[in-house]
Amino acid sequence: MPAEHITEFIMVGGFLGAGKTTAMLRLAQHLTAQGRRVGLITNDQSHGLADTVLLTSHGFPVEEITGGCFCCRFDSLTQAAQRLAKAQPDVLLAEPVGSCTDLRATVQYPLRRMYGDRYRVAPLSVLVDPFRALRVLGLAPGNPFSPKVLYIYGKQLEEADIIAINKIDLVPREQTDRLEDALRERYPRAAVLRMSARESTGLDRWLAALTAEPGSHSPPEVDYDIYAEGESLLGWLNCTVRMSAGVPFDGNRLLMDLALCIRRTLAAESVEIAHLKMTLTSDRGVGQVGTLNLVGTACEPELPQALEHGLSAGELVLNLRAEGRPETLRDAVENGLAASATGAGALAQVLYLEHFRPARPTPTHRLN
Repeated sequence: MPAEHITEFIMVGGFLGAGKTTAMLRLAQHLTAQGRRVGLITNDQSHGLADTVLLTSHGFPVEEITGGCFCCRFDSLTQAAQRLAKAQPDVLLAEPVGSCTDLRATVQYPLRRMYGDRYRVAPLSVLVDPFRALRVLGLAPGNPFSPKVLYIYGKQLEEADIIAINKIDLVPREQTDRLEDALRERYPRAAVLRMSARESTGLDRWLAALTAEPGSHSPPEVDYDIYAEGESLLGWLNCTVRMSAGVPFDGNRLLMDLALCIRRTLAAESVEIAHLKMTLTSDRGVGQVGTLNLVGTACEPELPQALEHGLSAGELVLNLRAEGRPETLRDAVENGLAASATGAGALAQVLYLEHFRPARPTPTHRLN
């Protein structure tokens, strides 16, 4: 890449289930329509990401960073950006792990100081799911997570340059007003805006905020002991499953049945789901992908992208994050797979399954 080519680096943070991947996809499409070249970087504690499947299915070049957050895999992040540089992107969109914080000090500042000749680092966006944010801030009943998990949630908001209230199409206006007022009061240094990534509304205002100069305030202090204990309370499960049947089956129905089975099992164990995300890719061709999201044990699963036809074979990628024992998550997924596959008249062959708790975060760099 010529030295004079400066790439915009936009990191889209936020807690699990905030809608970051959909927002990245819509922003990538928005920028592409303006004639700008876009590359995307996904991130997870392990491999086998539904996010990567979804973004790739829309034709974007995607790099996947696994084995830890951007802060702990900083060198992998810069290497991934360099691989994407072959296409000379104007913009790189990067989505960190949803349970990570301290991104200003461990990702943005090092990137700006060490690679400022290559990247213009945009203000840090933190997206929030309004249903969860209303409960976390005490504006609605219910508080599903323990204090140390909520510590991470609060630190994400504290370090944000931009707090974007996502999914406003799903929340009554008066509740959004209350949430915006509370966020402005508690986090006065951040620009607070509203958007619906799903409906592609508010993207112009978000993009305008991203072109501003990042805030000059210092990153918040983070107690890494509390941070690590909060992450360790979260169970993590990724799996890839080969689905097949003698006759075509309804893949959308299978996704929904599987999500409901998992939710029912975890609710009985008093486990709060942070995010369940699935993709089911048909063997019929590129782009034949159905997606499902579930962002809380008390919430309903959604199919933001449905399969258009039945399928006889395909690949299911499932990512589950919840505050509970990884073994409990594994049992819920395995039982759900057996039940939903039987109901669809299909065979589920697990190709890969990993369940664990995230390791203690150990940043490669931390600059103030």
